Order: sequence, then C-alpha cells, then structure tokens
Amino acid sequence: MGEETSKHENTLWILTEVYYPEEISTGFYLTSIAEGLAATRDVRVITGQPKHMSRGLRAPKHEIRNGVEILRSWGTTLSKNVLPFRLLNMLTIGISIFFRSLLSFKNGDQVLVATAPPSLPVTTALAALIRGASLIILVQDSYPEILVAVGAVRPDSFFVRFVHLINRSVYKYATRIVVMGRDMNALFQAKTAGLDIPVVTIPNWADLDSIHPTPRTTNVLLAEMGLTNKFVLTYAGNIGHPTDVETLVDAAEMLVSEKQIHFIFIGDGAKKPWLINAVAQRNLSNVTILDYRPRSEQIDFLNACDIGLVALIKGMRGTAMPSRTYNLMAAGKPVLALAEEGSELAMVIAEEGIGWRVDPGKAHELCDRIMQIYKQRSVLTEMGERSRRAAVAKYSAATAIEMYRQALS
Repeated sequence: MGEETSKHENTLWILTEVYYPEEISTGFYLTSIAEGLAATRDVRVITGQPKHMSRGLRAPKHEIRNGVEILRSWGTTLSKNVLPFRLLNMLTIGISIFFRSLLSFKNGDQVLVATAPPSLPVTTALAALIRGASLIILVQDSYPEILVAVGAVRPDSFFVRFVHLINRSVYKYATRIVVMGRDMNALFQAKTAGLDIPVVTIPNWADLDSIHPTPRTTNVLLAEMGLTNKFVLTYAGNIGHPTDVETLVDAAEMLVSEKQIHFIFIGDGAKKPWLINAVAQRNLSNVTILDYRPRSEQIDFLNACDIGLVALIKGMRGTAMPSRTYNLMAAGKPVLALAEEGSELAMVIAEEGIGWRVDPGKAHELCDRIMQIYKQRSVLTEMGERSRRAAVAKYSAATAIEMYRQALS
C-alpha cells in the first residue's frame, strides 16, 4: 500500500482534449510525450473521445497503453467545423475533465495541460489549485491571438481584454510554460511580464521513424494522378481558418497556363469547402484536391512533390508553429512558406537554408517565387538533403522528450 501511494504522489497528469487514437498533430504529439516520459515516471492522461479525424471511433474509457494509464471523459463529439458544435464540444469535455481532475489529482502531483481547447488550462488550474498539484502549461496555440488573426474578434474588444485577464490569472499559478517556438517564447515573455514564470521553448519534431526521402519517380500517388513528370507543390495538413489557402489558390490561378506546374492539396478543415468551390469556379486544371490521409501514409504523400507548402495567414507570428514543417524536412523536401518575418517558421527555413518565405496575402510575389524556383530547380536536391539533415540533427522525438524530461524535473 505504501509503495502504491508513493507512486501516485509522483504522478504526472497530462490533460489534453485529443489523444491516441486521434491522429491530428496535437493528439500525436501529446501521445508521444506521455509515452516517452512514462519510461521513467508514472504518467496518466485525462482526455476525451476522438472528435477530429477519428470522430466516430469509440475508445475505451480506461486503458493502459505503452505504460500510460488513459482515462477518457465523456463529451460531445460533434463536427468541429461548425462553430456552435465546436463550442458545445469544448463546454462538455471541459466540465467532464474538470470533475475527473478533482477526483484524480493528489497533493504533490504534476499536471501538464495543453491549450486545446483554450478553456482547458483555466479549469485545470482551478482543479490543480484545489488539489495541491503543480501546473505546467503546454502552449500549442495561443489565444486570443489566433482569434484576432482569423478575424473572429477585434484586438481592442472587451472579449480580448477579458481573455488576457483570465489567462494571466491562470499563468500566475503555473510553475512554467512550455512553448513551440522562439517567436511564441517572446510573446509569452510579454504576456507573463511581472509574474516571474519560466517560459521554455521545446519545438515539436519530425516523425523520423516513419518518414524518410523516397525517389520521386517511383511515388505511387504521383503516378496515380499522372503527375510524375510535373513540377509539384503540395500542401498537406489542416485546411483551417489560420491557413492562407486563398493566397495559394490565387497563385495557382496566375500559373494555370504554366502546364508543367501543379498544386496538390491534401487534408480537411473549415476552409476546405471554400477551396473546392474556388478551384471549381475558376476552372483550375492545375490543382488537385485529395481527402485527409492517415499518418501511416505520410511517407507517400509527403514525398509526392518537389516543394512542400506551408501557409499561415497574417497575424499568426508567435501563435503557432506548423508541425508539418518538420515532417516535410524528414521527407527531405524544400519548404516554401507563407509566413511573417520573425516567425519560428521563417527562422527555421532561413537558418537551415531549406527554402523560401513569402509574406501572407502576397499572391503575385508567391507566383514570382514559384517561377523562380522552377527555373532554378537544379538546387532542390541539395536543399532537400539539408532539410533531412536538419530534421535528424535538431528535430527528433528523442531530443524533444529529453527536453520535456528536464523541464518537468
């Protein structure tokens, strides 16, 4: 009994809306973090049922997987692309996880909580405070800044001021805050000014175990679409509100007469209906749209291109770092990004010499850059090799998990 009590008092609780078997990036990374840390300590997860790409799949309410005890709380799993449904999902899972936390946390436990949904750190901080557990906040996305960037709220609105006030009331109880990039670190240094809370940068990583470069000439996906002899630019990932898909489509329209250049979009999200309609209405024969593909097929679809595309709207600097960037690097692909100067994405591209950056919303500049790349495509092989080397050297799971282990010690 004494040994079991001691083990429970040293528990690391990880709270996240999405976890295995959910495959979206947050679920993948939180699962990897939990299982990586479970090698040296007691790790338990409180999460919900799949509600994104694996929506409809019912996972066990309680199970142990790879050394991690998983407790799944009830919550609605309606479509996240419909705002009222998304808010209802947040409300129900938030309440459910809060009460589960009150029953589970013990004095002396550590709690690592993800910022998805943005209400989760608030309820978790309250539960940790009541139960005497220490709080670490893992920032995957920064609110309310993302809401401002996508135009959902005005930066000077009462709502934004209120969210900042609530956030600071949560931050002051945190022992540290973990962020994804240097631009996000700077943002959170400002957001926590005067609170004396360490802000630690731990980037996400490349899935080096399942992704590596493969010959473009033997890519099955390109062969199926008849694009083996084309110059292909591929966007693969969430097509959500923060994605500058409009500029990508505008550039594709300007390049429709360049028969050797083709765009592929792979994924799902709130902006996908707009993408499908825009491509159809503009009769863009140089664009192919494919459904979401599971992570098990990443080696195929990430290698189905000459250039990997990453696109963020204006205002996203410091709020998020697209993890798909690291997987493009794992596949040995150069990266062409719509990103603001000074963002983590822009810094990685420049430091490693693995691609190009264009300001969001600048379709003509993007078009010109694509034509320049196409004319100088002989440099792509060397650039892709640098991309893979950087992924292996700096952005591996082992490196990131060790950083988390040190940050939580």
